Amino acid sequence: MTDASPPVDLRTDVPHPARVYDFYLGGKDHFGADRAFGEKILSICPQLRPLALANRRFLARSVGLLARDHGVRQFLDLGTGLPTSPNLHEVAQSVAPESRVVYVDNDPIVLVHARALLTSRPEGSTGYVDSDVSDIDRIIELASRTLDFDRPVAVSALALFHFLPDPVPADLLARLRDRLAPGSFLTISHVLPALREVADAYQGAMGLGTLRDKDEITALFGDFDLLEPGLVDPHLWRPDLSPGEPTPNDAPTGLGACAVARKPRS
Repeated sequence: MTDASPPVDLRTDVPHPARVYDFYLGGKDHFGADRAFGEKILSICPQLRPLALANRRFLARSVGLLARDHGVRQFLDLGTGLPTSPNLHEVAQSVAPESRVVYVDNDPIVLVHARALLTSRPEGSTGYVDSDVSDIDRIIELASRTLDFDRPVAVSALALFHFLPDPVPADLLARLRDRLAPGSFLTISHVLPALREVADAYQGAMGLGTLRDKDEITALFGDFDLLEPGLVDPHLWRPDLSPGEPTPNDAPTGLGACAVARKPRS
């Protein structure tokens, strides 16, 4: 865990994926290079902004469901990215104030903003682990200061694995699934091959971008049981959970997929 933000070179002259994503979401933690790259991407695929927004709403709905209907009180967020309200702990603790949340990222830009992720309600707790997401042993060791891995934990990896090459996601998730207690949950969102031109642009600018189809994304869940409605577009995952939220007319279809799955209890 960390409670300090060491000085880092933020390299504001080059685009950064976390800041570009913040730009898509309408945030304020980005710079000219991020906006320029983001505008380029939106000229390729204008629907990427509503996809990013749909992904954030999926986070809120899925965390709320797990806290409210499944009694989850422990959450582990892999590849956290820049704080964007509502953050995961805000959603979880609005349902159950005693919820405990650990964020994981090894990006110095995210570390600079980590204090915003540690504003827990007094009944609960939040922590931050500065670690590569592939180092599952280190993550669990440090996260165990806040979470009890002998009890169910809900793990989220939203808009993360399309930045990691094969076989990294499958390998790290196989190790993580083995360490989770029965009744734990795994939540994933991922872009689809329809975003090939966008992925190529990210590869050219940042060396990032790995596309996977729905079968490959489903395989990341291993033997976990998918909750209804399975692997679907983010705006189609349980929209009934936010009835006051209108579905945008330009809701992106076929560009991204998400699902929540549970580790069997026997």
